[in-house]
Amino acid sequence: MFTPSRHDARRFFFDIWSKHKAQQPLGDLEKLTLSILYAHPEYHFIVDNPDQYLEQEWRPEMGETNPFLHMSLHMAIEEQRSIDQPFGIRSLYAQLALRLGDEHSAQHQMMDCLAEMIWQAQRDNTPPDVNIYLGNIRKKLGIGDEEPH
Repeated sequence: MFTPSRHDARRFFFDIWSKHKAQQPLGDLEKLTLSILYAHPEYHFIVDNPDQYLEQEWRPEMGETNPFLHMSLHMAIEEQRSIDQPFGIRSLYAQLALRLGDEHSAQHQMMDCLAEMIWQAQRDNTPPDVNIYLGNIRKKLGIGDEEPH
């Protein structure tokens, strides 16, 4: 399994932005990533300055959002949706986007659920529990009897 370092993951975003600005051709994953970058103009100054932001720390306890983590979570949601894994995620995404009237907002809601599942797995030192993830999305939709975990 490919497990990029923090540096590798960030460099991926910087390189795509650089290729885009140079009008170089992009592969499918790069095009998807570029669409996520377009949806986040507040991060353009960051990807324009790799020397300054490659090693930057964003601390949640200081109320800071890590833009690379944020965009990576968008990518994770897009991948899950494209392959419907976990099973049913595509339908839940469509329902949430319809309810919110905006796919980007739906992704943010799902990202909250994904991050919650990851946080709980780290806290409990257990594998991620997809039932927590799906249950929290269903709760946002007002379906199912599950309480968020």
